[in-house]
Amino acid sequence: MAGCHHHHEAAFDGMAPAYKRALWAVIAINAGMFIVEITAGSLAGSQALKADALDFLGDSLTYGLSLFVIGMPIAQRANVALLKGVSLAAMGLWVLGSTIWLMLGPGLPEADVMGVVGLLALAANVASVAILMRWKDGDANVRSVWLCSRNDAIGNVAVIGAAGAVAVTQSGWPDLIVAGLMAGLFLSSSAQILKQALAERQQVGA
Repeated sequence: MAGCHHHHEAAFDGMAPAYKRALWAVIAINAGMFIVEITAGSLAGSQALKADALDFLGDSLTYGLSLFVIGMPIAQRANVALLKGVSLAAMGLWVLGSTIWLMLGPGLPEADVMGVVGLLALAANVASVAILMRWKDGDANVRSVWLCSRNDAIGNVAVIGAAGAVAVTQSGWPDLIVAGLMAGLFLSSSAQILKQALAERQQVGA
């Protein structure tokens, strides 16, 4: 979800049964990886894995909302978008705050766990991209779902890179830096979503 947002002004045409099945599959993949990564991140002491886990959770909720709001009036879609934006901001602030807190303490994340789980997360996102590939050129709502999964795969590469850097440097800073960058992407995405949603509400006088 990092760095992506939904444009609601286009006509929605993503309700084909095959697309809905694909979207449900991607929701299941993201929800499953949230559980795996939040657990592994806690056990390995990796803030980057925890941040990526929240990204998977956010994607699951966003994709579910994308299904829910299709066909609704623009005012209702804008209200749901506002909810997405606020929740993204909350996740970003939590990751940023806890990352700053961890900078003050000792401890080295387990690079091997970070690397293995990062690879698993990358595989999950590549699978999501492959499932959604045939619909990547749909309307803005449909396309944004595909772009979110594609961007997430790029984020997974950053986590894997951080794992390698932790192993080489024997320092926790690469993990914290990646987590901080992901927090920034959450906040940036939130700002874009909130700006778009508020503009849409103004258009309809909501």
